[in-house]
Amino acid sequence: MYLWIKALHVIAVIGWMAGLLYLPRLFVYHTEVGQGAPSALFKKMERRLALYIMAPMMIVAWLAGLALIYFGSFHGAGWLHAKLALVVLLTGVHFYFGVTQKAFERDENRRPAKFFRFVNEVPTLLMIGIVVLVIVKPF
Repeated sequence: MYLWIKALHVIAVIGWMAGLLYLPRLFVYHTEVGQGAPSALFKKMERRLALYIMAPMMIVAWLAGLALIYFGSFHGAGWLHAKLALVVLLTGVHFYFGVTQKAFERDENRRPAKFFRFVNEVPTLLMIGIVVLVIVKPF
């Protein structure tokens, strides 16, 4: 059962990360098109990505990850505590993207495209840290 939960966790993380990497790119393009028909299309894409892919995948990743901790007896592992801290930060990024998506939906975005190009790198950096902690287990 443990390996099935691990497989589910990896699948969910891949789906979640895909959304976390794609949504800020949509914000970049959305910022560049301004108002009108293209903006309406971006709003639809952003909403569907956040609601139907990112949110469910985040929930499944968290639940499967917690199950792995429980069944794997990793409670005292230092690398796990560091990983969880990074996952909490990644979850914060997820919710920030949700707030930003709602601002775009209301035509209230005030950030330039350059900001979203920078923010697009945050999930990548967090992911690198998480993967290194899980694979290398440095402490």
